[in-house]
Amino acid sequence: MKKQSAGIIPYRFVKKELFFFIAHPGGPFYRKKDNGFWSIVKGEIEEGEEPLKAAIREFEEETGIEIKGKFQALTPVKQKSGKLVHAWAIEQEISMEKVKSNTFQMEWPPKSGIMAEFPELDKFEWFNAKTTIQKLIPAQTQMIYELLELLQVSISEP
Repeated sequence: MKKQSAGIIPYRFVKKELFFFIAHPGGPFYRKKDNGFWSIVKGEIEEGEEPLKAAIREFEEETGIEIKGKFQALTPVKQKSGKLVHAWAIEQEISMEKVKSNTFQMEWPPKSGIMAEFPELDKFEWFNAKTTIQKLIPAQTQMIYELLELLQVSISEP
């Protein structure tokens, strides 16, 4: 069975405009990549784990932020890799000063024998709907469109 991930999409309204909290992958491969590479905060579902519990666990591991409240399930999407991504939205304020990613190690530069440590996610931002759709991995934009519909919000033009 293909790997499955679960994630959380925090959102908030600022002066009636909707913003989403998303993240940029860390590590040397993504350093110069921007539009189409950001993601919801998510991670793999462990064997026998409930997807929502996995999403909450992964959010906390990858941001250092404990998230709780009323979660809205969204329709899972299949990414280009074939991975199925489950997501839940929640209206939530997140203090950017408290966000801190976990890290991973990899050999860098390649074949150097040197192990380097990188943040799993190197940037976290609140973006309006239009920018979120530009930044996200293409398959994940479906979840934003679904959430816009559920919240009865249209994408505002600048």
